[in-house]
Amino acid sequence: MPRRTDISSILIIGSGPIVIGQACEFDYSGTQACRVLREEGYRVILANSNPATIMTDPDFADATYIEPLDAAVLRRIIAKEKPDAVLPTLGGQTALNLAMELFANGDIGVEGTPEMIGANAEAIATAEDRDRFKQAMIEIGLSVPESGIAHSMAEAREVIAKIGLPAIIRPAYILGGQGTGIASTQAEFETIATEGLAASPITEILIEKSIAGWKEYELEVMRDHADNCVIVCSIENFDPMGVHTGDSITVAPAQTLSDVEYQTMRDAALACIRRVGVETGGSNVQFALNPANGDLVVIEMNPRVSRSSALASKATGFPIAKIAARLAVGYTLDEITNDITKKTPACFEPTIDYVVAKVPRWAFEKFPGTPGVLGTQMQSVGEVMAIGRTFPEAIQKAMRSMEQGRAGLNADEGELIYEDLDDAALLALTDHPTPERIFVVETALRRGLGIEAVHEACKIDPWFLDQLLMISEERAAIEAHGSIASMSTQELRRAKRLGFSDVQLAYLLGSTELEVREARIAQGVVPTFKTVDTCSAEFAAETPYHYSTWADESEVAPSDVPKVIILGSGPNRIGQGIEFDYGCVHASFALRAAGFETVMVNCNPETVSTDYDTSDRLYFEPLTYEDVMSVIEAEQQSGTVLGVIVSLGGQTPLKLADRLPAELILGTRAESIDLAEDRDRWNALCSQLEIPQPAGGTASEITEALEICGRIGYPALVRPSYVLGGRAMEIVYSDDDLASAMVALSSLGSLGREGGLSSERPVLVDRFLEDATEVDVDAIRDASGEVIIGGIMEHVEEAGVHSGDSACVIPPVTLGAGTLAVIEDYTRRIAEALGVIGLINVQFAVKRSTVAGDSVPTPDAAQVFVIEANPRASRTVPFVAKATGVPLVKVAARVMAGATLSELRIDGTLPDAVQGDHIAVKEAVLPFRRFPKADAVLGPEMRSTGEVMGIDLSFGLAFAKSQLAAGDRMPTSGTVFMSLADRDKPTGLRAAKHFAELGFEIAATTGTAEFFKKEGCSVSLVVAKVGSEEGEEAEDSHCT
Repeated sequence: MPRRTDISSILIIGSGPIVIGQACEFDYSGTQACRVLREEGYRVILANSNPATIMTDPDFADATYIEPLDAAVLRRIIAKEKPDAVLPTLGGQTALNLAMELFANGDIGVEGTPEMIGANAEAIATAEDRDRFKQAMIEIGLSVPESGIAHSMAEAREVIAKIGLPAIIRPAYILGGQGTGIASTQAEFETIATEGLAASPITEILIEKSIAGWKEYELEVMRDHADNCVIVCSIENFDPMGVHTGDSITVAPAQTLSDVEYQTMRDAALACIRRVGVETGGSNVQFALNPANGDLVVIEMNPRVSRSSALASKATGFPIAKIAARLAVGYTLDEITNDITKKTPACFEPTIDYVVAKVPRWAFEKFPGTPGVLGTQMQSVGEVMAIGRTFPEAIQKAMRSMEQGRAGLNADEGELIYEDLDDAALLALTDHPTPERIFVVETALRRGLGIEAVHEACKIDPWFLDQLLMISEERAAIEAHGSIASMSTQELRRAKRLGFSDVQLAYLLGSTELEVREARIAQGVVPTFKTVDTCSAEFAAETPYHYSTWADESEVAPSDVPKVIILGSGPNRIGQGIEFDYGCVHASFALRAAGFETVMVNCNPETVSTDYDTSDRLYFEPLTYEDVMSVIEAEQQSGTVLGVIVSLGGQTPLKLADRLPAELILGTRAESIDLAEDRDRWNALCSQLEIPQPAGGTASEITEALEICGRIGYPALVRPSYVLGGRAMEIVYSDDDLASAMVALSSLGSLGREGGLSSERPVLVDRFLEDATEVDVDAIRDASGEVIIGGIMEHVEEAGVHSGDSACVIPPVTLGAGTLAVIEDYTRRIAEALGVIGLINVQFAVKRSTVAGDSVPTPDAAQVFVIEANPRASRTVPFVAKATGVPLVKVAARVMAGATLSELRIDGTLPDAVQGDHIAVKEAVLPFRRFPKADAVLGPEMRSTGEVMGIDLSFGLAFAKSQLAAGDRMPTSGTVFMSLADRDKPTGLRAAKHFAELGFEIAATTGTAEFFKKEGCSVSLVVAKVGSEEGEEAEDSHCT
């Protein structure tokens, strides 16, 4: 049937900030839904709090509310907009839980309120409530693990007494496995069950007999209102049950199921979606299979587009979110045409003739004290996807996509850490689910420990182990040659078909990457590019969505339109997240609109950039020199390549700037990028420009660092070059601190494994400006020399907290006009001196002084120091664009392609900034709940996973909104605990007095309490530090 005409406006609830378990895949799905529904003529209202998303740009919805995702806020939006329907199934668990809260309050889904489309409240409750789901599955004859439900610890103890240990605890209505865990002892059970009850919004946990070690699968299912159902994709976990599917390597299609097992699972998935009652759209059903006897059980179902839906969409070319949106407004699967083939309907189940591997990306190095062991709670911060004709090819491509300095599955310097392990220790290590386990498993197989022994230790399916052994055996054959010159064309091609990169071949043959590349090309061994077509080539693919392999024929079509290649940002990780994908996407949109053909290269399945219709062509490839050059050469053979954009995807493509052909780099030259990073040259430039910067120098060993600190004094900021997110940055206060920091930086560790230039460059040692205010500036310069200031952001936290972890505000609220004028002048002069063409981000520290007799610094009594300049897009660009209404990336992309700012004003691309009285605050969202053993103290190394934005007419209200959006409820009463270093006590005293004025009680450690008392501020409770004498209660609580 055609689209519904009884509704005209639809509210889409977004997923909010990027958090572990809910990342930018929901921006991808939400963006698709907004575009489709507007194309269908519906008025789209969007609520989301994340400024870094594509969907919150004004082009994607008719009304966009960047507001906290809170039921009370949504209630007000509904009252104002009066939508006919609410679509809650595309915003992850956040949107689903909010929809249920609104339903329970009678705000949606009941007569006289907006209709819930996609999935109604009954279906959501059946899938999300663990007890109801269990009973529903039993009712239709599907098996579930032996289990029981508990709503209290008393009930939990009754259940565990019946089913016994080990057991897995699963809270209801949670995200990314939060609160789940496997308990092997009663003590573990008490802890995990308590945490699980607290994590569930309805205080409910399912206690299941553990099936750790079974094989785990997911099926992506779609259903329309006419009860047509299709399986979009089957996905198999490389890791056995016991590792959260978001933390497991996964493979599509499923590789180890027999046809009978697959058909049984398919039937079960279809029965599940029908019984749960998801009326239209996509759902994800998870199964476990006992490898010993073939028993199959249902684990859970997500009645919404899920994290795996993005992977399934990119793996098959079947746009789940786009089709789910159309199904939600009345279409049936047979009425929707497949975008890839332009011929087949969406009721044709995708079939693929290649293998897709997804590998998660973790950030344990950011959280010292965490064990780094994988379990039932998701801990990864991003992922990569790779496509190959075989599993070995796909998994090796995925490993070199990870941005961790690995060239593939071992056969690089990273493997040396396993050399000293004996066989017994190595085999034991395969049983530990860590991010490095697959490297350990390959090492064990290469040593000849055998598939049977390794399988017994780690429970990874023997088929996967055999595939890894193929890689090991090919490696031995390569090493036997001794040199690249002795390898025949056939042998080289075979190695490439098993995924070996040029870097790996160089490592194994004692050569260099460039020597291998030259020899390979001389023999005609070059990659071909195939097309993702959803139907195993049964129908021609009309959409150029490509992956590389080593076949005989390439499918890249010729084109006579000038092309711009955009290098994406790779896997999400702390320091390089969705903000950089935002830049790549907007560049593609802007350049397509200007008449260029855009070519996107990226390996992240979560993103809008890897949607096949974001750019004219998409290459799902690793962002390495070898792979990027292969794409460039393929595109040059098919037409004219105007150039390559490397400055929008963060550090990942930027590291390639000086290796790619210089004449192809669009925008700022590689020489200018290096000038900003090379400390000696940067210092000389700032001196020449007479722009102050903190005293400092560079050091490659401890004696040099000590000499610098002896000259500049402490505290000092120690950091490596060419890193993102403040990686390994530290503030030191003594020679001992400095020595420890230098040891950490000079050792290989994770910083060395991340590779690139950071581990090869000297360490930067600068005087740290205490009590300074940090300021970020985003600007654009064109080839004519004109510079526009996009935005000046004042940090809320003082210097010492990484800019990505600090709240910031536009416009600045405490800086005077004179200080702002100096900052603008310095920015323009730096951009000019660096020859920037495109975006530049400059960071400043403003050191303010007080007027005699006044304890508060005056706005313009300040000295401005430049900290660093990054001639590329920064993570703040999306926030600035949302706060000012100026599409900075679109402007920058056009500038890099040759336009001037004056030309862009004329054609409307560059509007004036919105002149209003609003204040915008960006706040970071931190993942400490996932890492309870990490010290939750902010510092110079970034640890946030995402951000939110608050907008209002005053700083206080905007800041409060940002806190609400970040999940922090601002307390209005209670006790404030303060324990301060001597250097921080004067500042802390001012804060304590303000808290006391607001009615808060003050608790402090002994030294802090004594200082407060001396300054006329009392505390209600003195708290002893660990190892000292007990504290004692004070008699009063007042500050004067």
